[in-house]
Formats: sequence, C-alpha cells, structure tokens
Amino acid sequence: MAGSQRLDEWIRRGEHRRLAGHRIFVRTEVAPGKPPLLLVHGYPTASYDWVRVWPRLAERHSLYALDLLGFGLSAKPRDTTYPISLQADLCMALLDDAGIKDAHLLVHDYGVTVGQELLAREREGRLRIASMAFLNGGLFPETHRARPIQKLLARPVLGPLLARTMRYERFEQTMLSISGRSPPTREELEDLWVLIERDGGRQALARLINYMEQRRRNRERWVGALTASTVPRRLICGAVDPVSGRHLAERYRELVPDPDVVVLEDVGHYPHLEVHDRVVDEYEAFRRRVDSLNRTRTP
Repeated sequence: MAGSQRLDEWIRRGEHRRLAGHRIFVRTEVAPGKPPLLLVHGYPTASYDWVRVWPRLAERHSLYALDLLGFGLSAKPRDTTYPISLQADLCMALLDDAGIKDAHLLVHDYGVTVGQELLAREREGRLRIASMAFLNGGLFPETHRARPIQKLLARPVLGPLLARTMRYERFEQTMLSISGRSPPTREELEDLWVLIERDGGRQALARLINYMEQRRRNRERWVGALTASTVPRRLICGAVDPVSGRHLAERYRELVPDPDVVVLEDVGHYPHLEVHDRVVDEYEAFRRRVDSLNRTRTP
C-alpha cells in the first residue's frame, strides 16, 4: 500500500534525529516569537495524526512533534519493552535539543500517559511545563475500556502472532468502531497503516501495548501527578469514544480539582482527525485563558 501525497509531504518536511540514543523521526515548524507547542501522538499511529490541525496551530505556535519509539518512522527495536519513561525521555531530549525551557503540550491516547509522566517529572523539578491539553486517552486505568483487539494483542503468546498477521482491513474496522459522526477518511487511515507497517512495525504493536499494564502499575504516580499538578490543564474529549469517551470526562471531573473539560458531542477517539477545526478552536480558547492567568500573575 502506497501513501498519499500528503503523507509524502509530511515525511519530506521532517527529519531523523538522534534522541536519547535512538533514531527518531521529528517534524517541526518553528517561527521566531511563536511559543513552543509539543504534540504527542497515540497508539498505534504516529505524529502524522496531527496533520489536520497542524496548519492552523502553526499560525500561532512553533510546533514540535515526533514519532515515539516503536511508532511510525522512528526506530522499532526488538530488544526493548518500550517503557513510558523512555518515551518521556525522548520528549525531554527533543525539548532540550531545541533549547525549550517552558513547553506547552497537546497529547492524545498513548501520549496522555507520556504527558502524565512529564507532569510527574515537572513536580520533581526535572522540567517546566507551561500548560497541557489532553485529548481522549487512558488518564485513569479504571476508566480505560480496551477494545477486543487490544486485549488480544496484550496476551503474551497470542499478541505477537496476531500482530504479525494483522491486515489493513482489521485496522480500518477497529478505527471506524471508535469514531464518531465524521470518521477519518479512507486515505487518512491508509496513510496511518503505511506508517504502522513501516520497518516491521506490526511486530512492535504487541510490545507497545504493554502501556495498558504500565498504567495500572504506575497509577499512583501518574494519576497523582494529574490531580496534584498546578500546571494549567484542559481535557478535550470526544463523547462517543467507547474507549475513553464521556465516561473519561466524568471521571476527570470527579478527581481533578477545578476541572477544565470540553465534551465534543458525536465525536470519537480521534477528535483531531474527526473535527479538527473544533479541536483547534477549543485548544486556542484554553491557551487564551492560560495567557490571561499568566498576565494576572505577572507583577
């Protein structure tokens, strides 16, 4: 399967860098005077997820995105268990490489867990985070409703076998089952599949899926960081997502002090592909609020 011209352009505008000892695909669009925004993608896709929101976000922000280890165009080593801590190391290395001290983050799915680890490090004084916006993802392991394919991939023997034999049709079926009224297009789904298959990527799926167990094992650290953080945070949540939809938003309101939650009706698991303009509108409204708070606090 060949990718679209839009995917080819995305790849052409990116580059590979050595981050934390690994070969990582990085896509940036940087302009003087525009504040830095780091975009962290989900499972099982790649930074290309952000292709629809990228042009409008680039109008106001200097954008940084990467394919996390095991995803997309980045290295997919077979000798790692893909800990979330390593993915957070990669994000920090990218920020350090760019000389960024106070980053804003927009994160989705697997990326929300990376974001929570970064919030934990922020509380430990290891980096500074200016703000963080979450899209649909497993912020709380007790509300994450894994799809049948995810449960099968997580099984020790069956998972690797299933990953090796997976075909595009199964991927498309799963993606459409978690979408809302305006699902990603066939072209977008085919592009995402091209990136999954790149460099033996299907085999990495079963190793990467251990993020679900990592969430359970590290709940105290990651949920604790989310609920105790003083970093400005917003959840933008597609309501009809069966994995982490309206029920996620309800749990967020229960546990997070002064919760800032936007629920998008008729939207599924990939809001930034389904209703990209709405996501940008809600994100920019959040950033205006953050900027207003910062001005108020400045002597």
